[in-house]
Amino acid sequence: MISHITGRVLSRQDKFIVIEANSLGYKVFITTELNSSIKEGQEISLWTYLAVRENALDLYGFKTHEELNLFELLITVSGIGPKTAMGILNVATVSSLKKAISTGETAHLTKVSGLGKKMADKLVLELKGKMLSSDEASHDIKEEVDALEALKSLGYSHKEAREALQDIGSEIKETGAKIKAALKHLGK
Repeated sequence: MISHITGRVLSRQDKFIVIEANSLGYKVFITTELNSSIKEGQEISLWTYLAVRENALDLYGFKTHEELNLFELLITVSGIGPKTAMGILNVATVSSLKKAISTGETAHLTKVSGLGKKMADKLVLELKGKMLSSDEASHDIKEEVDALEALKSLGYSHKEAREALQDIGSEIKETGAKIKAALKHLGK
């Protein structure tokens, strides 16, 4: 199994990159956020998961081991395959997703194409015990979801709003303060 790869980015497409390592080109599916942060010709090092199917071998790449661990946890849920798991990782940060799952908040999860309320509830039910849970985590995820929705209602895309909230960090707890800081960040 291929569990880590280091090499030069030969090509960058919407959902994957091709990494040259030891004169071989590996097609590696990555998150949108990671894809937007790399350039062709750049050296990159990724943790990987090799999905073996009857008619394909697909390689999925992650910047951190924490992302890989969450991906592997997500695909243990019946009905969640690697592509859906990547879609879930595209909608929020790892810490936000862990909080959402541990608190039963499905707002982030239902934003994934092909993942309805029923499947999101199933995912939360099966993984909730595997995530750390607390009242503070529940409050934090509600504040983040409220801020995200407010920014979207102001005309920002889901991606822009999520990135702005991620960039301002988790030190700011109140929804209003989060929105204000994110707007300042977006106004740069």
